[in-house]
Amino acid sequence: MRKGILSIGAAAVLTLGLTACGGESGDTSAQSTDAASAAPAKAGKVGVILPDSKSSARWETADRKYLEEAFKAAGVEYDIQNAQGDKTQFQTIADQMITDGATVLMIVNLDSGTGKAVLDKAQSQGVATIDYDRLTLGGSASYYVSFDNTKVGTLQGEGLVKCLTDKKADKPIVAELNGSPTDNNATLFKNGYDGVLQPKYDSGEYVKGPDQSVPEWDNTQAGTIFEQMLTQEPKIAGVLAANDGLGNAAIAVLKKQKLNGKVPVTGQDATVQGLQNILAGDQCMTVYKAIKKEADAAAQLAVALAKGEKPAASGSVKDTESGRDVPSVLLDPQAIFFDSVKDVVADGFVSKDELCTGELAAKCTEAGIG
Repeated sequence: MRKGILSIGAAAVLTLGLTACGGESGDTSAQSTDAASAAPAKAGKVGVILPDSKSSARWETADRKYLEEAFKAAGVEYDIQNAQGDKTQFQTIADQMITDGATVLMIVNLDSGTGKAVLDKAQSQGVATIDYDRLTLGGSASYYVSFDNTKVGTLQGEGLVKCLTDKKADKPIVAELNGSPTDNNATLFKNGYDGVLQPKYDSGEYVKGPDQSVPEWDNTQAGTIFEQMLTQEPKIAGVLAANDGLGNAAIAVLKKQKLNGKVPVTGQDATVQGLQNILAGDQCMTVYKAIKKEADAAAQLAVALAKGEKPAASGSVKDTESGRDVPSVLLDPQAIFFDSVKDVVADGFVSKDELCTGELAAKCTEAGIG
């Protein structure tokens, strides 16, 4: 499905190459000054549309912050807005950004239909486009920046297998709580974890339980759906939840039945909530995606395009709808378990102070979080 995927080594090289335009948080030294002075006087403006703040905390707490840092360091004018899950608002924001002079538009689509309409309109007006995190199927984006999302799902599947093995589960019934059916990433995640779990189902080692997608990654709906799953199949022994929000919704239901900690639950995004659930023993793992690297890679492309350059991408991804090979940068995700939560803290993605609150302080010490 994809070719030329960047290895983590290549991703590191890319990150190092961003120092002139990305910068570290709080760096106001010559690095920032040099980047700003290097930008042409008539460098274009970058518009960024984030999808919502409901499906995951990351969009506002991480992506916005890192993109802002990179654009400020590069001295490039930018406008970052959040569509808050509203497709009409998404299109309105895009129109406003183009009217206000954006020469580069970076989007995280709400679905491929809306995303395609926005990308095609931008392209027709000479605006360069970047798909950020989610590929717009059938779209016309000049570039795509994300993580290897099939690998994300593979790590989730392997993580659940590890946790079920640790619990010595015998022929466990596994429920799958998938992401939004309109999000291509959710499809890729499922391809990844089903690639791990399906052979277990086929061999009879595991039993396939309820399998359902959650519209728009809505955590409230996820709780309702999982409650129905557990009513339908009370002996669910493992939950493949596609991200931390869905995982937490499942955990809330399990807590009502006093099954939390007994039934392994996966996640993704390494949110504070997800990591705290892991420390508490209620979630078995999450997947950490170094969002600063993703944001920096996207910002590097956007800044180059704003300066009128035509940057090269090291890889490409096949758009399964159009058949087009989209120039891409794909980064490597990392599986996080109890003993590796400290890696996320060490990377600066979350702080010890926000993570190790109350009774979790002792768990943080146990997990080696200094």
